[in-house]
Amino acid sequence: MAEQIVEKPKVQIKHDWYQTDAAVVITVLIKNVKEDNLVVNFSRSCVQVGVKFPDQDDINANFNLLHEVVPEQCSYKITPSKIEIKLKKAEGIRWAKLEGELKEEAPKEITQEVPQSSGPPAYPTSRKGKDWSAVEKEIKEEEAKEKPEGEEALNKLFQEIYGKGSDEVKRAMNKSYMESGGTVLSTNWEEISKDKVAVKPPDGMEWKKW
Repeated sequence: MAEQIVEKPKVQIKHDWYQTDAAVVITVLIKNVKEDNLVVNFSRSCVQVGVKFPDQDDINANFNLLHEVVPEQCSYKITPSKIEIKLKKAEGIRWAKLEGELKEEAPKEITQEVPQSSGPPAYPTSRKGKDWSAVEKEIKEEEAKEKPEGEEALNKLFQEIYGKGSDEVKRAMNKSYMESGGTVLSTNWEEISKDKVAVKPPDGMEWKKW
């Protein structure tokens, strides 16, 4: 009697991203991932995510980035509901989208080894017919449950202000941040447009150019 082969259930992952002037953050919604079962590889133009599950199909996802990043300054962290991947931009420019054309470059930074899966890889960006509005809603609901703290909370606040602001608000934020070396962030274009924004370090600190 032939042995019956039981296929593992496939896992569909959902992801979202946002950016600051210096970094791009990818949020991958996968719950209860253990550090020993996760590998994240970084290269200048690609991020690979691999997750091994004991009772369901493994995940292997590639993100072919629109612009280059600095692999040595990229990182990730695991929470109960997601994997957050932080990518350091090679250039301080705004990305129109997360991914671009496929670039032939193998990731150089390997954090851990994950055994190869017998099942086919899952590519979240290649699926057709997916309801991305529902995906985005679920991601927002999951992130809302986790209260950001410190620098992360500040970056999220600036991101929300930038995303909801008018063209003048965005111009004011970009001009004030860049000209002040990151020490001033203003949304008042009428005031900021009049002159170059001066550097204003915190009280008790001195600004130096290295």
